[in-house]
Amino acid sequence: MSDVADVLSAIGSVDVFLKDLFVGDDEHLKSALDRIDENGLPPASVSPSQGKFLYVLAKIANARNVLEIGTLGGYSTIAMARAVGSNGRVITLEYEPKHAEIAKESIARAGLADTVDVRTGAALESLPKIKEEGLAPFDLVFIDADKENNVEYISWAVKLSRPGAVVVVDNIIWNGAVLDEKSEDPNAIGARDALLALSDDDRLETTVLQTVSWKGWDGFAVAVVK
Repeated sequence: MSDVADVLSAIGSVDVFLKDLFVGDDEHLKSALDRIDENGLPPASVSPSQGKFLYVLAKIANARNVLEIGTLGGYSTIAMARAVGSNGRVITLEYEPKHAEIAKESIARAGLADTVDVRTGAALESLPKIKEEGLAPFDLVFIDADKENNVEYISWAVKLSRPGAVVVVDNIIWNGAVLDEKSEDPNAIGARDALLALSDDDRLETTVLQTVSWKGWDGFAVAVVK
């Protein structure tokens, strides 16, 4: 048991080391996390290093039009909104009104209110409206919402994206529970279904990276729309 504790401690220390090196003490990102904690939102934001990964990925893709499914408190939203620049746009979808309001406040404090469009309600109701409004195609789609609807979110991401766009799906390993075909955990089922859907979708070129951090054992899928 002590060996496991030592490994977990080392992982946490590496997380801090990497955050200090590549993210630093970012006032607005820290404020977003603080507000998530103060208001009792789930501690489900991406890690600082994952947030920076989304920022870098958006830069690599030269993304100017980004769609996020699952806002929570706006941490990842801020990271991607910074990447698209003043002429870019991030549309982010959040089911919970309380979460959306807290995210809006943090986004405004970061000076990004004009860049980010926070939409409240069920994503599967918002996505057809986005299509009807002519807001696609997107250059980058980040999916980090209720896992039960992952497959439908992925399908919509492809419909709303340009060829060459990047689709990222978070929490795709779920502590290894994706291996358990008999699991009754809806999150594990959603993660497994997403992996199978990504593997079968000939519109996408996909890879999956496992991650280990203070948040545990997980991973994310990265796909390119053909």
